[in-house]
Amino acid sequence: METATDKMEKKSMAQPDEKRAFDKGKVELVNVGGVAFGRATLQPGWKWSTCVKPIVNTESCQASHLQYHVAGRLHVRMDDGSEEEFGPGDVSHLPPGHDAWVVGNEPVVVIDVTGMSNYAKKD
Repeated sequence: METATDKMEKKSMAQPDEKRAFDKGKVELVNVGGVAFGRATLQPGWKWSTCVKPIVNTESCQASHLQYHVAGRLHVRMDDGSEEEFGPGDVSHLPPGHDAWVVGNEPVVVIDVTGMSNYAKKD
């Protein structure tokens, strides 16, 4: 018996299944093989705590992210105080409990395979 996951799938980020816009950013989602691939584009001046926190009403980002960083620089501060900066070519795992912001004047583009299905989604 063949199921939906037994078939080859092809989708394009140029035609996402869903789009979400928020202050200084957007997320485009494509669902393939039961996985929500999210492409986030974050403009200079974007910071989670000022641009997304008002939408989700949590003290810090509670999504777990597994991301490939395509462009720009993203600084992340975990709730425990640890910090890291990510740039093009980096792969990151960010557990729940963090803030993040764009560093510099170049937009950040990341591909996320775990944390975007409910990201910046209004209740």
